[in-house]
Amino acid sequence: MGRDKALLPWPPSPLATSSLAQTFIGAHIHALRPHCDSVIVIAGANFPSLEPVVYALGASIIQNFAPELGQFSSLKLGIQQVLNQGRDSAIVALVDRPPVLSTTLARLHAEFLDALEEDLWGVVPDYEGKHGHPYFAGRDLMEAFLRAQLTTTARDVMHGHAEKLRYVPVDDPNSTLNIDTPEDYAALSAPPTVR
Repeated sequence: MGRDKALLPWPPSPLATSSLAQTFIGAHIHALRPHCDSVIVIAGANFPSLEPVVYALGASIIQNFAPELGQFSSLKLGIQQVLNQGRDSAIVALVDRPPVLSTTLARLHAEFLDALEEDLWGVVPDYEGKHGHPYFAGRDLMEAFLRAQLTTTARDVMHGHAEKLRYVPVDDPNSTLNIDTPEDYAALSAPPTVR
């Protein structure tokens, strides 16, 4: 991308600067807050630039001192912190994509509560046959992540336990959209209105 994806303006803006809340990281923190007790951001080398933003928005931040170990190492740090705080579930979101609609989060949250009653481990959004984010993970899925080797991925762990997950159809392309290049970002449009 050539710049920190977490600090990209959201909604997309041709302006070089935006308010803290009008960035990918700010939009995610704002969207997740109604559905969880706390928002924890895992940062790598960008920790110094994200720390003041994250704290200003009322979330917490942990530095992954070995980001070269990959995204799964950051997930493990976050999951362990959630368990350390005495919580039994987590919402896992990626910052390199726009946040999903509030209605999508509300639906996933409701489905997650139902899934726990059925002894399932979590819920994953499914948009047009593709699995996406954010997903809701119960304690069993969190522990499966922690037991897995760093050489694996969250996707591998989840596919290995697919029968314990509920895949929830959503009408939200942001759940599967990755923003990896300036062209990807330029192709984004403003967020749709809540349906």
